[in-house]
Order: sequence, then C-alpha cells, then structure tokens
Amino acid sequence: MFRTSLIGLFFFVTLSAGMLRAQEGIPLPTTESPVAAPPAVESVTETETPAESAKTKDRKGFFAILQAGGSIGYVIILLSLVAVALIIEHALTIRQKVLMPTGFADEILQMLSQGQLGAALQKCKEGDSILAEVLGAGMAEYEFGWSAVEKATEEAMAEEASRLYRKIEYLNVIGNIAPMLGLLGTVVGMIFAFQNLADSEGYARAGDLAQGIYLALVTTVQGLVVAIPSLAAYSIFSNRIAFLIAETTYVAEQVLGPIKRSFLKKSKV
Repeated sequence: MFRTSLIGLFFFVTLSAGMLRAQEGIPLPTTESPVAAPPAVESVTETETPAESAKTKDRKGFFAILQAGGSIGYVIILLSLVAVALIIEHALTIRQKVLMPTGFADEILQMLSQGQLGAALQKCKEGDSILAEVLGAGMAEYEFGWSAVEKATEEAMAEEASRLYRKIEYLNVIGNIAPMLGLLGTVVGMIFAFQNLADSEGYARAGDLAQGIYLALVTTVQGLVVAIPSLAAYSIFSNRIAFLIAETTYVAEQVLGPIKRSFLKKSKV
C-alpha cells in the first residue's frame, strides 16, 4: 500500500514538472538520438563551359551568318555594297534641283524675250543640267526654222531620258541577279547535304546534313535581302525620271515660246 502510494506520487511529480517546462518553453530531455538531416542533393543539370558558350555565340552572330554563305554569299555581299552606292548616288543626282536648277528657266526665258539668243545659247552650253542640254540643242538649230528647233529639242530630250534610264538599269540588274545567286547557293547547299547522306550510306546524323541546309538557307536570305531594296529603288527612280522628263519637256516648251512666236510672225509677214 505504501509502495503504491510512493509510485503514484513519483509519476505525479514527474508529470507536473513536464507540464511546467512545456509552459516555460524549455525543451524536454529525450533519450532518442538526434536524426541527422539528409544531405543536400546537388543538381545534376549540365552546364556549358565558357568555351562552349563562346562557340555557340560565334555560330549565332551576324558575321558568322554572313560567313556561312561561302563564296556565293561573298558575291552577294559585294552586290549589296554596289547597290547601296548606286542608291546613294542616284538619290543625290536624280533630283529636280539638279536636273532643273531653280531660276535657270526664267533666266533663259528673259534672254530670249529680249532677243539675246546668243547669250542664252552660251548660258545653256555652260550649264550641265538636262534642261540646259535640251534648250541648247533646240536653240542651236534656230537658223533652220522652228520645225528644226522642235525636232532637235525632242531628240535631245529622248537622249537625256535614255541616259538616265540606262544609269539606273544597274539596280535592276542587281535586283535580278541577287536572287539567282541565292538560288545557286541553295542548290549547292542541298548538294552538300545529300553528298554527306550518300557518304554515310543513309545513316547520316542531323548535324551532318545541317551544314549544307544552313548554307542553302543563308544564301537564299542574302539574295532576297539584296534584291528587294534594289528593285524597290529602281522602281522609285524610274518613276522620278518619268516625272522629271515630263516636267522638263513642259518647261522647255515654255522657255522656247518666244522663238516659236518669232517664227510665226515671220511666216505671217
């Protein structure tokens, strides 16, 4: 009886102490061994080395793509440089201020109205514009009558128009040659791809075929990139020339009006 009471008192004291420690935030002692935390698992994802990363960037760079076109690609690049130079030159020279200088027509008209045919002709010879060439060609035939003046003016106008159209024809040639070279590069690239396929007896990997296909696509893009702006510029300059020729013809008729009226007066007399 007394032993049972002592055992019950012992459990009561132990339980009370545990509850008191739990309320005060004191950790309870334990006889179990602490469980070690599992080691951190390192990721096994593969990462590119700096050399491989630089090599990948080189393959994807702009200049690397240009070099992938090979010798055909270099020819297309040369054509692109020529096309850019021609476009800049035509944009600077095929303009109304260059072909029809401001105030030139009014000055020649004033001279002809005052009967200064020799001075007007000398002024046209000193000029380097289309309007000066056309007016000078017409006035040079003054002694042969108005029909000769009119015919000489028309012939000079046709010659100047033909010269301008021949001048921009190079853009049209480049615009037609560039895609043909791109198509040639496409065919050459496909030949390389199928050659690799034949050498491997039908067991070629994708990487073995990719180089030839890459060449084919690069040259095709290069040809189109050169051809599209070249043909567009050719069309723009062609329309500009047509407008300037029509404008020059109208101005020439107005400037040579005094000569025409003088011949009409002579015919009536």
